[in-house]
Amino acid sequence: MTTSPTVAAIRTEGRLLAREPIALFWIIGFPSILLVLLGLIPSFREESAELGGQSLIQLYVGTLVLLSMIVAAGQAMPEVLIGYRQRRVLRRLQTTPLGPARLILAQAVVYAGAIVAAAVLCLAIGRVAFGAPLPQAPGAYLLTFLLALAAMLSVGAVVTAVAPNPAVGNVLAMAVLFSFMFTAGVWLPVQAMPDTLAQVVGYTPMGAATEALNQATLGEFPDLVHLAVTAGWTVVLSLVAVRTFRWE
Repeated sequence: MTTSPTVAAIRTEGRLLAREPIALFWIIGFPSILLVLLGLIPSFREESAELGGQSLIQLYVGTLVLLSMIVAAGQAMPEVLIGYRQRRVLRRLQTTPLGPARLILAQAVVYAGAIVAAAVLCLAIGRVAFGAPLPQAPGAYLLTFLLALAAMLSVGAVVTAVAPNPAVGNVLAMAVLFSFMFTAGVWLPVQAMPDTLAQVVGYTPMGAATEALNQATLGEFPDLVHLAVTAGWTVVLSLVAVRTFRWE
């Protein structure tokens, strides 16, 4: 049976990522390790009335799922694609049956797979080690997860599009990493932020996503505003990426 160019590209990119243990550690291992470390703090396991009867560790499960997305789609994937463009790989692929668009799709699929693995691991550790509930509205949780993933992939696409070289790309990726970690609630869960700050953060893609994931975890359908914010950022950033992307 003949393998399609897209499937072949996914397999190749998957093998290449598997040979990057450091990247896999930061995408899959680090969020889970951080969850364990935070869970060892007794106060993080205590339920709080100020958090709606939830504990900090319960909130951090969703936040660290988003952290994996931020690292993979906002930092790791742009670094690879910018390197391909710098070496004129994308340009040369335009004359082959594969084409550069399929390579970019393969990258997105491979990193999405790593993010899914990280999410499953975080949810399992949260449940088994610390008694954090699994999503009570799994359909809504999956919808939010996919919207957040699309948003972060669009962020990574913009970084890839506007960075003229790997050095600039690294600077932009680091700026994305730290700013999005804040809005996702890594430094302080969004639900524990002062009201005004939480409202502002709620209009960022990761801020809205972490609120929506938490609502789905509690068995509620996420606020449509949160879903609309995440989807809106995806559309806007995707359009920016398409208009500014260069193959070389």
